[in-house]
Amino acid sequence: MRAILFKAPRQIRLIDDMPIPEPDEGEVLVRCTHLGLCGGNVGPYTGAGHWAEIDWPPPLGWQGHESVGIVVESRNDDWPVGTRVLAQDKRFNGFVEYIVPTPRSLHCLPPDVDDVGQFVLAQPLATVLRALAATGPVIGARCAVVGQGPIGLMFTYLLRQFGASRVIAADVVPWRLEWARRLGASDVVDASRCNLVEAVRKLTGGEMVDYCVEAAHLGHALVDAALLPRRQGRLCVFGVSEHDHDAFPWNHTTANETEIVVTRGTGWMDYARLAIDRLNGDWAALLDLVAPRLPWDRAQEAFEMYAYPADHPGSLKVVLDL
Repeated sequence: MRAILFKAPRQIRLIDDMPIPEPDEGEVLVRCTHLGLCGGNVGPYTGAGHWAEIDWPPPLGWQGHESVGIVVESRNDDWPVGTRVLAQDKRFNGFVEYIVPTPRSLHCLPPDVDDVGQFVLAQPLATVLRALAATGPVIGARCAVVGQGPIGLMFTYLLRQFGASRVIAADVVPWRLEWARRLGASDVVDASRCNLVEAVRKLTGGEMVDYCVEAAHLGHALVDAALLPRRQGRLCVFGVSEHDHDAFPWNHTTANETEIVVTRGTGWMDYARLAIDRLNGDWAALLDLVAPRLPWDRAQEAFEMYAYPADHPGSLKVVLDL
């Protein structure tokens, strides 16, 4: 089978002769047709921060976890051969052609959609739904989302869908802000050109926001996000840091009595069915985030696009089509 090997930071080698894994009792084998790149893959790809300290090369297919494919071998009566699925490799090494998924990660995809590859987006969307469930209602709330990559854009869209009165979207990559407006942001802030905290203070007449999401992976984004909630407001920390220790304005945060909720991808499987069904229904606008689509032999280019979006306008949820 085909697999991606991260030889060294920003160096990918495509392997085509790896053995196909075998499913155990109760498991299935999935041939992947579409693989999504994630913000959590950026640090491992670039070797930034604590990722510079790992032993290179890591395992084949390292850190891949957004897979769409078809069941080609089954040892589980609930999952017949030929079923189209969203799945996650049980070893979390899913940048490969064939995976044996964690059984709980298997979710049927709609049989009648024109482009099943777009449903790679259901996995990260499920993580956003889990975060919103953990942080409580937003009806009538003033909100801010720091970071407008695919995750941040999904937060922006869903906050409006769930009743937020205002959503301020911020990013240091200017072209992403038009996407934020398209998906419902009431205001956008180009944080590469101004002080984000002061911009939000001006937009809110000094009241700041009730709820803020940090959806970036850079330390300064976390600091800015922590300064945006009003007194006793809420902060959702979602981004994946490249460092074991980041600066954080603890004195302000404790004095402000900010409620902090930290969420990651674990537990997304509980929300995958909802994500799939809504993407196939009234949240279909989010499927436009799945771009660009690149063939397997352009994997190096795909990772460069995802890691350096300022240099690649239009690169949102980058997907490899096998």
